[in-house]
Amino acid sequence: MSLSFSINGQPVRTALTSDTPLLWVIRDELDLKGTKYGCGIGQCGACTVHIDGVAARSCITPVGAIKNKTITTIEGLDGDGEHKLQTAWIEAQAPQCGYCQSGQIMQAASLLKSYPQPTDAQIDQVMNGNLCRCMAYVRIRKAIKIAATSLPSSSQQLSDQHPTQASIKSSISSTGSKV
Repeated sequence: MSLSFSINGQPVRTALTSDTPLLWVIRDELDLKGTKYGCGIGQCGACTVHIDGVAARSCITPVGAIKNKTITTIEGLDGDGEHKLQTAWIEAQAPQCGYCQSGQIMQAASLLKSYPQPTDAQIDQVMNGNLCRCMAYVRIRKAIKIAATSLPSSSQQLSDQHPTQASIKSSISSTGSKV
């Protein structure tokens, strides 16, 4: 089976079986190593990418489900590593070991699209399911708040219903993947 999609603005064509996890395409075929393998069952968030602008777990997303979609990885968030979240992460000294950080940043980018000035409760709701083994959650929250201050203050809350970990899994499982 051959299918096409876009990753970080570049067209991609792959001939892998449709049940191959997107994570393997990203890391093994495209050699983009920023997206991490954590648990393999969509529970930790280390593999978070954006699919058509929505945060999703690439370890449980079958490549067959992304035909003609647009994928963004941490490498595509900002080619120079200067995205407001990436610079806020550095300012807040959020990473400790750093392993989960690409997934954390990708989930936070999705959060800020829906909630440009998020409350602590909104941060908790959306970031729930992105695990940090080093327990750097206080610094991660601080980095999100720093990034949010760089947004125009006239920004409005775009959504009261941001995708949660449960709705992401439900969406993926409806495509036929094994969760």
